[in-house]
Amino acid sequence: MFLGAGAAKACGLPDVAELESRVRSTLGEADRAAFDRQMDGRNIEQVLSRLRRIAGLVTGEDKVDGLTADQAAALDTTVCQSIVRALDITDANLTPVGNLAAWIARADYRLPLEIFTVNYDLLLETALERFGVPYFDGFVGNLNACFRTELVESLPGADGAFVPSLFVRLWKLHGSVNWMRANGGHQVVRIGQPVPEGLPAAIYPSDAKYEESRRMPFIVLQDRLRRALHTPETLVIIAGYSFGDDHLNEMIFDAATRRERSEFVVFCYSDLPPELCERACRTPNVQLIGRAEAVLGGVRAGWKVPMDSTPDLWVGGEDGKLALPDFTHLASYLARSSGRGDYLREDSSINADSAVNGAQDV
Repeated sequence: MFLGAGAAKACGLPDVAELESRVRSTLGEADRAAFDRQMDGRNIEQVLSRLRRIAGLVTGEDKVDGLTADQAAALDTTVCQSIVRALDITDANLTPVGNLAAWIARADYRLPLEIFTVNYDLLLETALERFGVPYFDGFVGNLNACFRTELVESLPGADGAFVPSLFVRLWKLHGSVNWMRANGGHQVVRIGQPVPEGLPAAIYPSDAKYEESRRMPFIVLQDRLRRALHTPETLVIIAGYSFGDDHLNEMIFDAATRRERSEFVVFCYSDLPPELCERACRTPNVQLIGRAEAVLGGVRAGWKVPMDSTPDLWVGGEDGKLALPDFTHLASYLARSSGRGDYLREDSSINADSAVNGAQDV
């Protein structure tokens, strides 16, 4: 499963555009002006990469875009801290990720379930822990967990260390609000809470080729995604992702082209993007699922609501739209598919009792 910002938005967190707006509003006048210059023609992740290039390549009092190396590094830290604050899940609606966790808790497949996400928030970790679902995110430890490359790269049946299959794999491709840079920025550790004010959060991978150590563990996790996508006869579910990262997009479509017996199901909440439709029409094992139409087996057409439609799958009556592209409905559907009926409903919320019951079920 590959999750993007749409999954977090279904829980009440900001999407990319809103996140950029929130970050900008928290900056002081000088930082806001510098941030606006960097945002011209870029998104917030591209801004972070550019700031890190400036900090790494400029020396002394030399400036690029009006920033010295120290100023670029300071703005990078400030922006990351603003992101951490904006993604606070204290008031988030955990029902969608709770339903996802309920499905995961009962999933029993030959290979471990792997969840890849470009989100930084702690929604998934919170839901998995409340339902007692064991998971492995690449780090070992509690207070200052260290990244273990050999465990991330290990495969079932291979010699050496291997994390048991009952552990869900949770891979955060672009970092997390509880990843912190240590040892002068050359090591990433995971702590038990969002990174406190004044400390450098490890959000979004640096694309600086001149210092590979600053790109760990991101390059290992991207390689893990590539290998997972190329696993023969795999079902890949993609939800809440706007295909805004060209590098990840090419990995997905390259795997779809080479692994013809795998299935790639993409849920699109907005209208189907023309470029995605074109590629799906050329790649029959890529299924685009929109609310009003879909591309299935290379054929694009609109939906027709069936006479005996399953409850909660369609909204709006006879001329309605498919509900599954909304992550809230998709997660609820997956929870029901486990065959257990005690999934969370959209109008409920995770509470202490449901968390305990979920843990007991596991």
